[in-house]
Amino acid sequence: MITGSMVALITPMTSTGDIDWPALRKLVDFHLQEGTNAIVAVGTTGESATLSVSEHCMVIKHVVDQINGRIPVIAGTGANSPHEAIELTEAARVAGVDACLLVTPYYNKPTQEGLFQFHKLIAESVSIPQILYNVPGRTACDMQNDTVDRLASINNIIGIKDATGDLDRGRDLIARCSDRIAIYSGDDPTAMELMLAGGKGDISVTANVAPKLMAQMCAAAIAGDRERAQQLDNQLLPLHSSLFLESNPIPTKWALYEMGMITEGIRLPLTVFSEALRPQLKQAMQQSGIIQ
Repeated sequence: MITGSMVALITPMTSTGDIDWPALRKLVDFHLQEGTNAIVAVGTTGESATLSVSEHCMVIKHVVDQINGRIPVIAGTGANSPHEAIELTEAARVAGVDACLLVTPYYNKPTQEGLFQFHKLIAESVSIPQILYNVPGRTACDMQNDTVDRLASINNIIGIKDATGDLDRGRDLIARCSDRIAIYSGDDPTAMELMLAGGKGDISVTANVAPKLMAQMCAAAIAGDRERAQQLDNQLLPLHSSLFLESNPIPTKWALYEMGMITEGIRLPLTVFSEALRPQLKQAMQQSGIIQ
């Protein structure tokens, strides 16, 4: 089972919007050094919506080759077309990832039965461990716990990233499904509580800029050490909120730029972080001990 702090890795880009391969290598090395438990390549934070299929597959392959088995690699391979999702998932399997992360099909607004059949089809089509991803705030599609419970009986569906931020729903998932699948948080502000309740990790935006702290906090929470987990999470709290002052990954990319890790490159329709908000994020980074 994959557990702990799983960074939802940004995709670094040049000023012209091209993928910055040297910067990607630098980021992967950074996470290996800082104790991140797994890397999620080309998820929402990795701007998957604006990468071409070939770019998407190249980033996954690049990360897998560099990691070389040292920690798990999870590939974001979801799409609102089942054919594209299967194509991306198969490409990730061939590249050698440990698991795939499949977001609910956005824009289509399917029924719960449609969601069940969609994820069942992908699971049956590609023999690789798959993690469901429910983020209704982005997709206009909310996978209900009853549907997750049904999908949890499919052998190669091994987990769900619950990005609803609703702890009652998360606890219900743990009560119903944790004997069959891992319940992961996809919401940094509530991740500690979900892990203390039995969640197995956090697929994290904050881990991009504070990987060591996030790894330590996740380890404490999974171990049930509330006092230590709370101490660490208190240090992370300014980042949890400030990294969403504008749409993710806009603030995260700017924070990494401030840390000297990447350039400011980002793809439209996203734009560089607003100057008026930069002092607030910079203060949060200072409060968390990320920069001086």
